[in-house]
Amino acid sequence: MGILSSFIVALIVGLSGCAKAQETATAEKAVRTDRKVLIVYLSRTNNTKAVAEMIRDEVGGMLVPIELERDYPEDYKAIIDQVARENETGVLPPLKTRIENIEQYNTIFVGFPTWGMQLPPPVKSFFRQYDLKGKTVIPFNTNAGYGVGTGFATVKELCKECNVLEGFAATGGIERDGVLLAIKDDRANEIRTAARQWLTKIEVIKKNEN
Repeated sequence: MGILSSFIVALIVGLSGCAKAQETATAEKAVRTDRKVLIVYLSRTNNTKAVAEMIRDEVGGMLVPIELERDYPEDYKAIIDQVARENETGVLPPLKTRIENIEQYNTIFVGFPTWGMQLPPPVKSFFRQYDLKGKTVIPFNTNAGYGVGTGFATVKELCKECNVLEGFAATGGIERDGVLLAIKDDRANEIRTAARQWLTKIEVIKKNEN
């Protein structure tokens, strides 16, 4: 075989290999994104938002913030007092967020910070507002280092007819001390790795997708 013929054969083989690699990558991407996924989150200091975006990067889906019709006060002490009253009275704040055709989603991630060691009232509003019966619900949380509190347990209580999977929690900011967005730079990389391991453990993504 001449030099020119050898070069042409090598070129064809190379192009074929590239095409197959591209097809494989496309197929893997399809596996990851071929889910009707909704990722809703409540985030005051953007730490929970950061984790929500990491999840979206891994599994695809629609990202939706939980927003109130009437925002909480900016002052930290004022918001603590208001949330405490809401928890005591059971009054839930109305949401500005509207999710059309929520029935089309079969997997719903719900993210929230820990407020007073409990599930924040706006997230309770979300669960009361939408019928998630029969759906897979996956909670995730950021906190100031004191943990989830009763947050994950409350999700299970409010979503008894759902398939609630193991949740994920990460330490974020400490608003009380003026530490707001903490999940960034090296810390963000650490949490991204931990979140990917969690998603693999609960079999939302496969091992070969990492």
